[in-house]
Amino acid sequence: MDNNKIALTSYYKKSLTVNTETTPSAVLSEVLADDFISYGSVDSKGKPALTGQVEFFWKLIPDLKWEPQDIANDGEKYVVRSLVSGTPNGDFMGIPTDGTKSFKTMSIDFHTIIDGKLTSVYHLEDWGTAMKQLKS
Repeated sequence: MDNNKIALTSYYKKSLTVNTETTPSAVLSEVLADDFISYGSVDSKGKPALTGQVEFFWKLIPDLKWEPQDIANDGEKYVVRSLVSGTPNGDFMGIPTDGTKSFKTMSIDFHTIIDGKLTSVYHLEDWGTAMKQLKS
């Protein structure tokens, strides 16, 4: 497996997915370039902000899973469609949760990976569906 695919696999299975083998900061420090940028619909964040957000999600959603379903690749560009699931316990995007309701939704990410380092990602998560599931 080449370095770009190893970095991509680590990003999803060892940093976005809660596990007992490592921590988000340990993995992200290795797979993200120093000048990494994560672009969302409204804002963007660098490596330190994304690391902090993922660490927060690990605490809020102790069973968080980010499972890639499809990966398309063209050179240093990768598109990943994932299923995202978890059972939050605390304030989840303005919704009080107590760890008794779960969500399962989809995300789409467009990554640029150079020499085994993620340099950027454009991402879109269907948090509206997750919030609807937690409210019902």
